[in-house]
Amino acid sequence: MRVKKIVIIGAGGMARETESALEWINRAEPRFEVLGYVVSDQTKIGPRDSKARILGDFTWLEKNRADLDALAIGVGTPGTRLALAAELRNRMPDVEWPAIVHPTAVIDRDSAQLGEGCFLGAGVVATVNVTLMPFSLCNFNCSIGHESCIGPGSVVHPGANISGGVVIGTGALIGAGAQVLQYLRIGSGAVVGAGAVVTRNVPDGVTVVGIPARARPVSKLASSR
Repeated sequence: MRVKKIVIIGAGGMARETESALEWINRAEPRFEVLGYVVSDQTKIGPRDSKARILGDFTWLEKNRADLDALAIGVGTPGTRLALAAELRNRMPDVEWPAIVHPTAVIDRDSAQLGEGCFLGAGVVATVNVTLMPFSLCNFNCSIGHESCIGPGSVVHPGANISGGVVIGTGALIGAGAQVLQYLRIGSGAVVGAGAVVTRNVPDGVTVVGIPARARPVSKLASSR
């Protein structure tokens, strides 16, 4: 198998986790050569970013297109993942977006459907007939039950448990340690707070917190604006 040259979009902690997963994959069989990180705006590089690994911005990608095979999004925010995917697909329509599965993740490959650009981190357990839509992200030590679907760009944070038959819409966020009970639906753009226990469907765009999870009340100050 030819080693593919890959660039990670983003330069923070999720980018480092993505590179680590690729390095773990390479231990079994060399498949990827990570060239470095690319960011959308170099003026916004922060103290938590790996500055020494940054190659440049999207202009660098276009100038060096002939020298790379694939891209991966190393960002953990649902909306940003979707926006980056849309922009880079438009700029570079022929680039590959491999599904990245950490070797310590447990998943039934025969029944799973893995969309382009999705990511399963270290220690993820995904049972049978699981669907990860394009650019979805399941971070370390979360669990995904049978027949569950993680929507495009949606992010499941560490330690969360998605029970069987759950459907998560586009660009949703499931907080660390949250529990979503079986056969529920989490709407597009919804947010489930860290540690929340979801016992009923969550509508699109709604944030729920607590045990059991309830919609977060809007403050009087926010509602008056």
